[in-house]
Amino acid sequence: MKSINELDLKGKSVIVRVDFNVPMRDGSITDDSRIKAAIPTLKELAKNNCKVILLSHLGRPQKDTDSQGNIKKKTYSLRLVAERLNELLPYSVSFVDENTGEKVTEAASKLKEGEFLVLENTRFAEGEKNNSAALAADWRALGEIYVNDAFGTAHRNHASTVALAEQFNPDSKGAGLLMSKEVAEGYSVLENPTSPVVAVVGGSKVSDKIGLLENMIDLADEIIIGGGMAYTFIAAQGGLVGNSLLEEDYFQLARKIVKKAKDNNTGIHIPEDSVVADQFHRDAKTKVVSSREISDDWMGLDIGPKAAEQFQKIIMKAGTIIWNGPMGVFEMQPFAKGTEKIAIAIADATSRGAYSLVGGGDSASAVQVLDLTDRMSHISTGGGAMLTLLEGKPLPAVVALESS
Repeated sequence: MKSINELDLKGKSVIVRVDFNVPMRDGSITDDSRIKAAIPTLKELAKNNCKVILLSHLGRPQKDTDSQGNIKKKTYSLRLVAERLNELLPYSVSFVDENTGEKVTEAASKLKEGEFLVLENTRFAEGEKNNSAALAADWRALGEIYVNDAFGTAHRNHASTVALAEQFNPDSKGAGLLMSKEVAEGYSVLENPTSPVVAVVGGSKVSDKIGLLENMIDLADEIIIGGGMAYTFIAAQGGLVGNSLLEEDYFQLARKIVKKAKDNNTGIHIPEDSVVADQFHRDAKTKVVSSREISDDWMGLDIGPKAAEQFQKIIMKAGTIIWNGPMGVFEMQPFAKGTEKIAIAIADATSRGAYSLVGGGDSASAVQVLDLTDRMSHISTGGGAMLTLLEGKPLPAVVALESS
C-alpha cells in the first residue's frame, strides 16, 4: 500500500475518500474532529497544486426515511461539512448537491489547482453500499489519482472505498496520511508489541467482540473484561447476575474462551465486584455487590472499586495496552467511574513508557470527555475498522489499495 508521499501528485486531479461522518444535532455539527483529522492530507495535496474532489458518507440515510420512503437529503447532506471544511482550510472549498452526473462533472472540470470540491453524501447513491463498479466508474472519470484517507470506513466493502480503488493502477492510488498512520499503528501492535501485553475489552455484548477476544488470547499476556459483556462470562460460569445484560447463546463460547486462555497461559480477569442499579437510569438506586451475587431485581452497570483497583494494577505493569470498549455505562455519571479509573490508569502507564492504543468508538469518546487525549499513544478514528484490524482480519479498503 503506497502512501501519498510515494505518488506523483503535482498538478493532478485527485479523488479523496475521507471520513466526514460527523455527529449532527439540530442542524449543527457537534464534533468536527473527523474533519480536522483529514486536514494534514488535504494540505499536502494543496501543497502539490492538486485539484481535489472529496467523497464521504454521512450517517445511515437509508434507515431514516420519510413516510413515502424517501431519503431525508437535507438531514444527511454534506453541505454543512463543506462549509466547516472551508473554515478550517486556507483554500477554496466548494460543494455540489449531487454525487454523480453532469452537475458533478462540470463542477470538477472548473476546479483550479489548490481548490477542493465536496460531493454530496455517497450513500445517496444507490450503488454505494453494493460496491457498484458502475458507480465507481462514474467517480473514476473525475480524477487521475485516488487517495483513501477514510480509515473509519476501511472495513466497508463499498463503491467509494473498494470498487473505486480497484479501477486505479498501483502507481495512481494510495493511502492518505491518516490511513497510513492508523494501519501502521494497528499492525505494529499485532506484529511487534512490547511485553507484557494487556488487552482491555469492554462494551455491551460478547457477540461484538468474539474475534477480538480470540485473537487477543494469542497476543496478550492479560485480558481484562468489563462492560455488559462481563456478565455473560460470569453467568456462563455459574454466577448470579440478576437483570444484567446477558447473552445466553454465548455461554458455551465464553467458557471456551476462558479455557483457551487458561491453556495458553493468558490471564482472563472478570470484575470481582460491580456497581448495580435497580433500573437503567441515571437516578436509579445503586450499591456495590459481588459480581457473582447480583439479586434478581438489580443490574450491573459498571465495574466496582475492587475490580477497578485490580485492573489498575495489571495495567500499570503493561508494556503495551490495547483498549476497546468502556467498563460500564459511562455516559451516565453514576456508572462512569470504572471507565474513568481505567482510562487514567492507561494514561499513567503510557506516561511511564507503555504504548497505548485506544480502539476508537466509545473508548475514544471516553478519553476525549476525560481530557486524556494527549496522554495516549494512539487513539483510532475508526472503531469498527480498528476492531476488524485487531481481530486479525483484512480490511477491504486496504486490500483494494494494495491490488493491481
